[in-house]
Amino acid sequence: MSGHTVASLPMNQPVDPLASPTHPGAPEPTAPESPSPEDHVLSPQESLPERIFTDSKGVRLGWRILLYFSLVFAIARLLGWLGSSFFPDSAGGVVHLWQEFYGEAASLAGALIAALILARIEQRPFDRYGLPGAQAFGRWFWIGAVWGLVWISALLLLLHGAHVYDFGRLALHGERIWKFAFFWGTYFVIVALFEEFLFRGYFQSVLAERAGFWSTAILGSIMFGAVHLGNKGEGIIGALGAALIGLFFCLTLRRTGTLWFAVGFHAAWDWGETFLYGVPDSATTEPGHLLSPSIHGNRWLTGGSVGPEASVLLLVILVAMWLAFDRSYRVARYGLTPSA
Repeated sequence: MSGHTVASLPMNQPVDPLASPTHPGAPEPTAPESPSPEDHVLSPQESLPERIFTDSKGVRLGWRILLYFSLVFAIARLLGWLGSSFFPDSAGGVVHLWQEFYGEAASLAGALIAALILARIEQRPFDRYGLPGAQAFGRWFWIGAVWGLVWISALLLLLHGAHVYDFGRLALHGERIWKFAFFWGTYFVIVALFEEFLFRGYFQSVLAERAGFWSTAILGSIMFGAVHLGNKGEGIIGALGAALIGLFFCLTLRRTGTLWFAVGFHAAWDWGETFLYGVPDSATTEPGHLLSPSIHGNRWLTGGSVGPEASVLLLVILVAMWLAFDRSYRVARYGLTPSA
């Protein structure tokens, strides 16, 4: 503690509680000594690890982001290892589909659990990271789902009009239609939740505090496109298409203040590609699709083996989507208190 004590005053002078610093009878105040650089270095209140890992706002930004992605990876790998006993090494057919399903669910669990841990450490509400529980599968999700299904259908209609895509005939019949519709619907909701939260949830919320919303959005969209290059057969054009779609999702986050619109859109778009129309989705063609389409012609139009997301016509759809959304939702709600 600093300051004068009674014992520090001269004993031969009375203490005048009303004396001012300029009063002849007042003791001269002693200015506190400023700490030297050596005192700061040796201060027991700030250790070397604290200076490396923390700043005035808590854990440093870079460490928080690195810790988040590390936790996501570790938790997802642990859950994947725990679940590996349920699936044979050379799983095929329906078993392979369930193996993919489990893998996506483990990845989603990793992304959410990691954010919950950091939310507890940072003493922040989890809702701040873009997925408020009060809005779960509510109005924004279903509006987004309608938008996603409409715009993937519009893209395929453009391809059909360019004479490079035919819808084909039914490939499924009877109860298999509903079974696969439900399976792929659930599967792509999990995929959408994982990818949207990983790139536009915790990461977007934390980095935007320092770098700004759109700078973070651009970086996250580049990362989103880059990870698609890990898909077998994916190319630069397809990854660029994914990055641009990711940037559109950032616009929806900015205007709605929630990721639930993007989750609904993302899930419906992928469901439309894979199940409804049976076209490749990021260079992957899955079994259990409703239609058996025919794709032919210039790969710049069709997207080739990558799918419609690598078609130049995607740029037309993206511009139309951006303008339509911008005019429909003009007010930026990002950062406001979410409502159901």
